[in-house]
Amino acid sequence: MHRHLSLLRRRLGIRASPTDDDARALSTAITAVRALSYTPLRHPPPSPPPLSHRRASSPIPPSSDAGFDSSSMTKDDGFSLLTSLWIDSFRRPDRTVTDLSTHLARAELWIIAFQKACADDTGSYVSRSAISKSALQDLLSLRDAVFDGRFRWGSRLEFFIRSPRDRLDIASLSKRKLKLLLTTTHPAPFQDRIVQEVLLMILEPLYEARFSQKSFAFRAGRTAHTVIRTIRRSFAGYLWYIKGDLSTIMDGLKVGMVINALMRDVRDKRVVDLIKSALVTPVITTAPSDEPVMKKKKRKYQKKRVLAEDEPKPDPYWLQTFFGFAPEEAEKLPSWGHCGGLSPLLANVCLDELDRFMEAKIKDFYCPSKSDVIWNDEEEEKGNTSWPEFVPTSGPDKTRRMDYVRYGGHVLIGVRGPRADAAGLRRELIEFVDRTFGLKLDNESLPIEHITKGIMFLDHVLCRRVVYPTLRYTASGGRIVSEKGVGTLLSVTASLKQCVRQFRKLGFLKGDKDPDPQPCFRMFHATQAHTNAQMNKLLSTMVEWYRYADNRKKIVNFCSYIIRGSLAKLYAAKYKLRSRAKVYKIASRNLSRPLKEKKGMSPEYHKLLQMGLVDSVDGLQFTRMSLVPETDYSPFPRGWRPEHERAVLEYLRLEDPKTVEELRRCLREEGLVTPQENVSMLVWNYKRNASPLLPLAGEKEEDELGGVGEEEENGEGSMRAAQGM
Repeated sequence: MHRHLSLLRRRLGIRASPTDDDARALSTAITAVRALSYTPLRHPPPSPPPLSHRRASSPIPPSSDAGFDSSSMTKDDGFSLLTSLWIDSFRRPDRTVTDLSTHLARAELWIIAFQKACADDTGSYVSRSAISKSALQDLLSLRDAVFDGRFRWGSRLEFFIRSPRDRLDIASLSKRKLKLLLTTTHPAPFQDRIVQEVLLMILEPLYEARFSQKSFAFRAGRTAHTVIRTIRRSFAGYLWYIKGDLSTIMDGLKVGMVINALMRDVRDKRVVDLIKSALVTPVITTAPSDEPVMKKKKRKYQKKRVLAEDEPKPDPYWLQTFFGFAPEEAEKLPSWGHCGGLSPLLANVCLDELDRFMEAKIKDFYCPSKSDVIWNDEEEEKGNTSWPEFVPTSGPDKTRRMDYVRYGGHVLIGVRGPRADAAGLRRELIEFVDRTFGLKLDNESLPIEHITKGIMFLDHVLCRRVVYPTLRYTASGGRIVSEKGVGTLLSVTASLKQCVRQFRKLGFLKGDKDPDPQPCFRMFHATQAHTNAQMNKLLSTMVEWYRYADNRKKIVNFCSYIIRGSLAKLYAAKYKLRSRAKVYKIASRNLSRPLKEKKGMSPEYHKLLQMGLVDSVDGLQFTRMSLVPETDYSPFPRGWRPEHERAVLEYLRLEDPKTVEELRRCLREEGLVTPQENVSMLVWNYKRNASPLLPLAGEKEEDELGGVGEEEENGEGSMRAAQGM
């Protein structure tokens, strides 16, 4: 003790023969030593080193409760980080990425992933300020577990963070319930979905900058409508079509094949190992025969389920109807291992090699011909390709050309040329798929069909339609000649057979040649207002889905007829009216008037509505063909990109110094003209050109107009007039 005091005295500068001041300093030092000897240290945890100086393989230090500041976590904006990720990815799309772990450690991204997972689970959005401190601590614990290797995919008993709706107490479960929990199929845990969202946020911008413009499924801003518009824009004039089905790849590929495709661009060991463990970890599934047999309870003992406050109201009939109309190409959604929402991105990563192969084939297949009036230049198209009827689509002296689109696991190839070229292309495609994906295809799985037979793709039929346009041109001598022409036009029409098949699957009708609507008894206990509202949702979906079909009016009117007849039969059985005619007589053609149960008489609807005793009944939409909107024929630009990609590319272009210098040079040479000056010029030119049509007002006015005209020729009159207006 004396030795410690002497050392302390030396450090404090106290002499051997202390004075009064030295004694006070010594007593203070002794008090500090006692306090240090009896009080445990509570230092805040050391802050982690900057992410730029931290190695990708070194785990971040675990978070502790001491010194935890939730306000600092929620203060940072994760969307600015995501914006920088998108910009950096599009600035250098070909670089190999090795520093994704630095983004994986950012707490802002984990908060956004938590918000998205909560929105999917509870149906309500949670703002950053509303996230509790305990939830933020659990979120950081999950992040630390991912970095330390303690996180396990599909865990049923160990949770770092749980859903706000999860009230299950695992400690209170019996052995039988624990066994059911560990051996039966369950949705992905809440913490798994958070990790999947974080991985998706940091990988999606990286690959969106690399993906081919020929792929459209499972990508932001690209839908089935984009494929239909692309086909209408780029496939005009093609004779032979190859339609391929590679949807078995959506069921899963070998883990090594997926990881090799991922490591072509990503060399971050932690991210790759995390995705690999999600693919390797087995998923617990229960066979139908292994499901536990539950005893059937009597109806009188069943309790009505009460929804929670934040739980959305279920509507299974509407959801089943909506997803029942999905086209065959969009029905299969990939789900690989525990990747969940990350699986579609991984599927596109694997199939991107096929897209690159087909893009190279498009360039090799192209063979221009000088006698072709449209496709004699690879970069620029001449003429109107929406009307290729005046261009012969075959012959040895015509341009050979092909195009390709992919929607998920379904590919469509259009060929302009002889059938032998299409057969050779199919043979090369079969060899490539076998060599790359190990998928055995044959000629039957890749049929070659002529455009005259009609090609089904995304519930639309591609065919040729004969048109008789009127040609007007000026002959020699200024004589205008009008002649009737004959040609073919690429038509994209909705498949009526496919629509009938989907309605039959849902139980709306029976029969093929003469379809008869059937009552939808699943809506028997719903009110008339609720039933009409649900059917209007379905009709609105149909109108939007067939937006670009040539027969949009016809197909939507058919859907409206089936649904209206089905509801009329339902109401006839529910209100005991015996026939659809009586239902239409009381409820009108669009079923908007309320029905009464006993006598079939409509009550005083307005009085009951004012008293709040009935719900307002919306009539069915599109009961007449004239009410269906027209087909959308808006032009689809060449080299189209989604709006968010255009914004990123425009930002990068404006950031380029060459663009700034070009704008400066343009300003120096041509000057800056404001919109107001343009409007003034247009108005003045209109007045000047319309002046001869006005009545003569005297020689003085003519002289003034003539003087102004001379000033206009000198380039000064228009600006003076604009300033005087």
